[in-house]
Amino acid sequence: MAVLSVTTATFQREVLQSELPVLIDLWAPGFPACRQLSPRVEEVARELEGKLKAVKVNVEENPQVAKMFRATEVPMLIVVAGGRPVNAAKGPISKAEILELVEPHLPGAEDEIPAKELPPLIKAGKVLIVDVRDTGPFQRAHIPGARNVPAESITLAAQTLAMERKPVVLYDRSGGEDVRKAFDALQQIGLPAAILKGGFLAWESEGYDIERS
Repeated sequence: MAVLSVTTATFQREVLQSELPVLIDLWAPGFPACRQLSPRVEEVARELEGKLKAVKVNVEENPQVAKMFRATEVPMLIVVAGGRPVNAAKGPISKAEILELVEPHLPGAEDEIPAKELPPLIKAGKVLIVDVRDTGPFQRAHIPGARNVPAESITLAAQTLAMERKPVVLYDRSGGEDVRKAFDALQQIGLPAAILKGGFLAWESEGYDIERS
């Protein structure tokens, strides 16, 4: 999804009335830092399409928007959720820092568990780990102790999972649509569940052990 150019005239419709959280890139021509930040914002917008709306505002042409956020320098990023600002950062921050800025405000963020929090829960036997990928990717590599239940089979397997009497932590490759559908299916039948934030890739990036079948 492209980053949308917004003006004072379209700001209320595109930002304040947006159903999705909005990442605003306040920029001005002639600033190297703005040119550095722009492609990072575009990359985040592509990765979070459907969860986040990204817009950019030229503050020289739309000074009223800059005044609204008391922006005295550019670039500046603002996160707006539910029509109000909830986070902000100045300067050409990294892509990782942009993600940290927006992720707490994304739809479903309250249903996710970071990879760093999972190992102690696994060690204590407090959760049941379920890999919702197809059998092939699961056999190549998966979280130790995980069960393989492809997303399309999760409803059929729900009764068996419930017998474990533990909250279920679901994951796919990167936290995509499949794991969200599986999560929704378990929620509908009242089975406690969460999603591994960032999926198996996040687990790997932390350097944790993996199993191969």
